[in-house]
Amino acid sequence: MKEYLDEQVARINVPQFIEFDPVQFVHRYTRLQDVEIVAFTVATIAWGKRESILKDATRMLQKMGCSPYDYVMEGGYRQLGTANVHRTFFEHHLATMLRGFHEILSHHDSMEAYLRSCFEERAAEVDAWDIAPKLYLPYNVDKSALKRINMALRWLVRTDGIVDLGVWSFIRPSQLYIPLDVHVANTARGLGLLQRKSNDRKAVEELTATLRTFCPDDPVKYDFALFGLGVEK
Repeated sequence: MKEYLDEQVARINVPQFIEFDPVQFVHRYTRLQDVEIVAFTVATIAWGKRESILKDATRMLQKMGCSPYDYVMEGGYRQLGTANVHRTFFEHHLATMLRGFHEILSHHDSMEAYLRSCFEERAAEVDAWDIAPKLYLPYNVDKSALKRINMALRWLVRTDGIVDLGVWSFIRPSQLYIPLDVHVANTARGLGLLQRKSNDRKAVEELTATLRTFCPDDPVKYDFALFGLGVEK
């Protein structure tokens, strides 16, 4: 199974993947703070049909101009209204999210610096369920699969030089959890890698633990294989 998954990672985790995936938006920026804001805002609306995600993410980022960081720090989000951004996510939701980022970035050089200060005494143990409430994002942290925040963390932490950017260093790739969506979960069950039927936190922990037996240093690289195989079916 490991050999098969490694082959699929090598096939799917290629530069061409970027063009058709929401990660493309993160690649358009170089300043760390821009990358962080784009990673979390785009990941937040990354559910549903990929074409709609890409279209709505483009429209959302256009509101922020050439620098999302400058937009946040200058309070541009205060002008957002109630228009739809993506499916059940509206401008007032986006404004609340960006207001939280403004608060963080008013006191810290970056979101990574903020999180590092929160966990400096136990950085080796940090994971997505520690980070999520610190970024004001999900409500049901104890039970949620945190698919979208785990996706953003994959972009920010993994450093493969191909798709993921690896701009954060205080978390190691070995500490990441699989971004569990329907495609990943169904493929994992079909391959016998996941037994739990619900797509929740326990399923994420179960699948990630299995993937860590294949590659302890970088288990989430198999997201490419599981997601890619699921989409291709």
